[in-house]
Amino acid sequence: MLHAVHMVKGFDGLSVLRDINLDVSKGETVAIIGRSGSGKSTLLRCLNNLEKIEGGSILIDGQPLVKDGVYAQEKELRRLCLKMGYVFQNFNLFPHMSVLRNLTEAQCCVLRRDKATAQQYARKLLAKVGLADREAAYPYQLSGGQQQRVAIARALALDPEILCFDEPTSALDPELTKEVLTVIRGLAEEGRTMIVVTHEMAFARDVADRVIYMADGVIVAEGAPQTVFEDPRVKAFTQTE
Repeated sequence: MLHAVHMVKGFDGLSVLRDINLDVSKGETVAIIGRSGSGKSTLLRCLNNLEKIEGGSILIDGQPLVKDGVYAQEKELRRLCLKMGYVFQNFNLFPHMSVLRNLTEAQCCVLRRDKATAQQYARKLLAKVGLADREAAYPYQLSGGQQQRVAIARALALDPEILCFDEPTSALDPELTKEVLTVIRGLAEEGRTMIVVTHEMAFARDVADRVIYMADGVIVAEGAPQTVFEDPRVKAFTQTE
């Protein structure tokens, strides 16, 4: 479903991603772990076209988002990017919009759904994440965990084929973290295709089909959770977390 080869990215002369190769299959949950500054979030942002790579290729469903460093035309970029959903670590909800409108706005503007259809779907997704009774609330009236669950529902509202999470619990305390991870675990059990950048090692071990450990802009270890977590380099990392 997603195929990336020889990805290269830098900032101000500093190499952040160095020859990254990544494949994600349909229905697979991939957890990306590593120390802060290892390139995890930059990798995710590049896959979603929130950052531009300087070399390499990214294909979604076999179609090139970027090939050998050359990006597709704008219309094709938009079409391919809609196949990817993104959940930010700091929620990024629209503060002046109700929860319901946060979920319907993009449906109406991007997918051209009529308001009634968008609202019906939004309510279904809010029930899915346990927030059916909060549709009239505004983000400031919600806990961090509730805001992140709204953000997940908003990402789902555009029917992405691949759902990406950038450290979705990093801004939350342990109790709220549990709320959000329960929702993500449920999505994994449904067989959704997901890439999750996380510091939650137990979640990565228990839920992911595959774990990727990054360090200094490269993939150091990759494979089934039980294999990766036995790697001495990964053990050294987890013992300091």
